[in-house]
Amino acid sequence: MSLDFISRMLGMVVFAIVGARFGLSASGALSLPDVGASFIFGLVGTLFGLIMTPWLTVRPVLLVLRAVNAMSIEKLLITLLGLAVGLTLGLLAAYPLSLLPTELGTLAPPITSLVLAYLLMSIFNRRAVEIWGVLGRRPIAGKARPDLTGSSAERQLLLDTSVLIDGRIVDIAKTGFIGGTLVVPRFVIAELHRVADSSDTQRRARGKRGLIKLNELQRDGTMPFKIIEEDVEEEREVDDKLIALAMRVGAPIITIDFPMNKVATAQGVTVLNINALANAVRSLYIPGETFALRIIQEGKENNQGIGYLEDGTMVIVENGKPFMDRTIYVEVTKAITKETGRIIFAVPEDRSRPRPAVTVE
Repeated sequence: MSLDFISRMLGMVVFAIVGARFGLSASGALSLPDVGASFIFGLVGTLFGLIMTPWLTVRPVLLVLRAVNAMSIEKLLITLLGLAVGLTLGLLAAYPLSLLPTELGTLAPPITSLVLAYLLMSIFNRRAVEIWGVLGRRPIAGKARPDLTGSSAERQLLLDTSVLIDGRIVDIAKTGFIGGTLVVPRFVIAELHRVADSSDTQRRARGKRGLIKLNELQRDGTMPFKIIEEDVEEEREVDDKLIALAMRVGAPIITIDFPMNKVATAQGVTVLNINALANAVRSLYIPGETFALRIIQEGKENNQGIGYLEDGTMVIVENGKPFMDRTIYVEVTKAITKETGRIIFAVPEDRSRPRPAVTVE
């Protein structure tokens, strides 16, 4: 059972009881029988609890947890310090404010405490870097430009959301072919959390997969990896933030997002596309070569058959439809390579006469 469902059930019961008791108390003023007033207000309370309870309980908690997950520990500690300072100032101001006449003296202290707590918490959150500097500690988080070049000549590679969700970057990094440190900005992690909290099942699964791959990168000590806290506040979209950050620090972006690839390249950012890498290491066949292929589906054109190589490359076989669900030898006629993938065109090996398919173990 989900938290939403549990909260709705509990809220329905609680507000039904509250509504029934209120109806019982108000029955005289409404000139209604006690039982009738209690029943009517109980139904209203049940409906209110069923609809509104998640918005009063679960949803605010999830928003707070999401905000906390998006913060570094340094920024979280400074924010809590700001909250404590604000509440302390509100407490100090409570006594003189309580001396104000009538209701003003009753309402002013708690309202002042809440306002001061919010203001100080917001100020400390935004100026976390400077505050850590005053305290004598070099912070990780904040607006200060991260040391993406480091003390060595090792390059840094920014990862976007799509490449973490795709997950192949983990296996590639384990091979040792990555020449540098993988860097994930905090706002990319926050975006993964938003995707993982989505109401859409597929988006939620993609977000969770991205977080799992992120944890794998963090736990594997053999792969150079770090999380940075720099944000680009003038940009709203995550892709725009990442491109602006890459331009600012001179770091390449690793992605599989084709539109982002085009936008970043147009702005002079170096882009490393995992799909392009996959195309580069796929088996290369030239016209005239033959290999075994299983035809698994029909093509769009008449009498075509389609099969796939082990690396996922699509092979379109002219006159291959009669060999559906069979393995035959095909001869390559041409191969087309694009940024989105590679397609091989072929024909059955012997086109002079139809013959039974060759079964290849």
